Amino acid sequence: MKKPTIARCSFLLVFALLLSAGAFAQDEKPKSPPATATGEVNGANITIKYHAPSVRGRAIWGDLVPFGEVWRAGANDATTFETDKDIKIEGKPLPAGKYSFFIIAGQTESVFIFNSVAKQWGAYDYDESKDVLRVTVPSQETSTMEEQLVYEVVEDGFEVRWEYGKGKAHIE
Repeated sequence: MKKPTIARCSFLLVFALLLSAGAFAQDEKPKSPPATATGEVNGANITIKYHAPSVRGRAIWGDLVPFGEVWRAGANDATTFETDKDIKIEGKPLPAGKYSFFIIAGQTESVFIFNSVAKQWGAYDYDESKDVLRVTVPSQETSTMEEQLVYEVVEDGFEVRWEYGKGKAHIE
């Protein structure tokens, strides 16, 4: 009968640790899960991909998301906005394509930004010179609490809602 060697025992120990770590990691749900909003507006297919953080007792607008600063409009990777046709947002043209989407939040109005660099991590490498379109939309306060960030493609545009705040852009 062979005696177990130190190398073999070490291998089995490391293998067991990796297996148990993988089992524990699967129980943990992401704090900002990936989400997608899709819909059709005036014949254009719109897809918004984002990571949806939760409020979790924090003050959002003006605090976690400071007023007057570029925000990635979600968590993790920058949010992306894709249209398969040329459209107009708030009356301004946006060519068909995929864009990163940012917001400069404000108390009474916010700026929605469509940037040509679709794949970026957060707003760390955001370059204003790559902006394709900026539009100003009213910042609205709602009576309904949205615990988790949500985007929704609606009949005449798209909405972003989180905590007690809402912004809506019209699409033609």
